[in-house]
Amino acid sequence: MRDLDKALADIIAIRSQLAAGTAFRGYGPATMAATAAVALSTTLLQQIFLADPTAQPLPLLLGWALAAFVSLAMIGTEMRARSRRHHSGLADAMIHQAVEQFLPAGIAGVLLAVLLWKFAPEALWMLPGLWQILTSLGVFASVRSLPRTVALAGAWYFLAGFAVLLLASTTHLLSPWIMGLPFAIGQGLMAAILYFASGEADAED
Repeated sequence: MRDLDKALADIIAIRSQLAAGTAFRGYGPATMAATAAVALSTTLLQQIFLADPTAQPLPLLLGWALAAFVSLAMIGTEMRARSRRHHSGLADAMIHQAVEQFLPAGIAGVLLAVLLWKFAPEALWMLPGLWQILTSLGVFASVRSLPRTVALAGAWYFLAGFAVLLLASTTHLLSPWIMGLPFAIGQGLMAAILYFASGEADAED
């Protein structure tokens, strides 16, 4: 039994090493573009229906939480399908690696929102910029298994996050645009990078 357990552990280790050295093709450009559309649509809807987001931040934050959930569901669904096509036997290991790379930034974003909402609601104006910076860290963590040019999207989120913090620091106001526009541009940039890096459209996968 010990030999069997050791053999299974060795197989798992080998699969993990193979996954770490393989370019991940689970992210599709069309879905990334769709998440950019989700961000832009959320921005426009909140601009129309939220009269004063600063005075009532909960509807704005819940709207973005819903947008994030929809986007993650879209990405996750396509990730599984594309991984099965492109990575076959390594699919599960590749998906696990991709989730593992982005998970710390995602958890930090959720906990940060809860912390500010519960203990420092007067500082909620910082949340859009902080979320964008955390997204940049997640993107940079994923660069090792994605095309190197994805770092451009990470750099965009990083610079946009600090720019949003700088702009919002003068007014302490919440706006759908400072949340949505950087994400719409960033996800659109990710879609373009993935499309040109793969050299093929989704229809050809």
